[in-house]
Amino acid sequence: MHEQSIFTQSVHAGERGPRPDYEPAVGPIHHSVVYLYDDVERLHQVLAGQRDGYAYSRNGNPTTAALEQAMAVLEAGGGAVAFASGMAAIHAALLACGLERGDHIIAAQDLYGVTHTLLQQVLPALGLRSRFVEVERTEQVVAALEQERPRLLLLETLSNPLLKVADLPALVEAARRVGTRVVVDNTFASPYLLRPLELGADYVVHSLTKYLAGHDDVLGGVVVSGKELLPPLRSLAQVLGAVPGPNEAWLAHRGLKTLALRMRQHCQNAARVADWLEKHPRVERVYYPGLSSHPQHQLAARLLRPGAFGGMLAFELAARTAEAAIGLMNRLRLILPGTSLGCIHSLMLHPACSSHRGLSPEQRAAWGISEGLLRLSVGIEEAGDIIADLEQALG
Repeated sequence: MHEQSIFTQSVHAGERGPRPDYEPAVGPIHHSVVYLYDDVERLHQVLAGQRDGYAYSRNGNPTTAALEQAMAVLEAGGGAVAFASGMAAIHAALLACGLERGDHIIAAQDLYGVTHTLLQQVLPALGLRSRFVEVERTEQVVAALEQERPRLLLLETLSNPLLKVADLPALVEAARRVGTRVVVDNTFASPYLLRPLELGADYVVHSLTKYLAGHDDVLGGVVVSGKELLPPLRSLAQVLGAVPGPNEAWLAHRGLKTLALRMRQHCQNAARVADWLEKHPRVERVYYPGLSSHPQHQLAARLLRPGAFGGMLAFELAARTAEAAIGLMNRLRLILPGTSLGCIHSLMLHPACSSHRGLSPEQRAAWGISEGLLRLSVGIEEAGDIIADLEQALG
């Protein structure tokens, strides 16, 4: 070819060189949207799904694929699909179950507030209706499944914010008998505590933002399933375009590398903090499945990793008012007032004003989410320092 202009050189210099004979120890970030092949026919085969490869980043990206492969291993699944947020992931998981107009869903009453909004305000426009059940009352949920034979059962491993425990083996077995798909939001537990696919769930959903990435610097979601259920999920990701960027995928994958270490510390710290809070005179009640006072403590001990009950807890102030709850949060010095969870630092929020503010006061009261309830995501700091901060704030 003739000598190229600097305008041309500046576009192409340093790109698409020969394949090196080395491999980086840490996977690179692939920012490219477009992928090239020497043979255009191969590109067409990749686009048609006839061979592995990448053509356009909305359909697949090597950095995102590495994250998905890691999640499939951690959740003991056949594959995974990453999304731009946890809500995008759960929305896609529901649609991937083949919902059609007229179908109905049975869902845990104590779902994350925005998931509740999705079921009550978005899906009805598609001709879908939802019935909410108290997931801790296993017999009632089983009876509802047998009576209504819904297309889908949606629940959380540990509920937000009252840490109710779903008896997954019993509920999955009941759903199987009536041909109901099971979608489990495993964000609070993470695969460190429990792997729902091993118990027969169809799809497992995570907010990558929380424990998986773990550093409060990534927004993302992921759905894991068996290989046979992946095609509709992958298709939805491509059509809806709710896919993560390569930077987010790389950061989330990096976070996974320390998940087990962080979760061990989260669990140990939360157990100490919950035990301390339960004895404090200004705390009326503590919700933590690791406490013997938790009504489902034995179930949690049977289902979760031995000796580990998660890093999330909630507690009710004796004053039972929003003023007392917000006043306590304003006095915190180490624990951060924030609307997320599962990251390395401790975070506290007031559910009535944040995660469940979309519900009416009557709904919150019916579900036990009072004005004096606080949710605490216990971080990986020294447990004694977390307790000292709570002590001065409560005092």
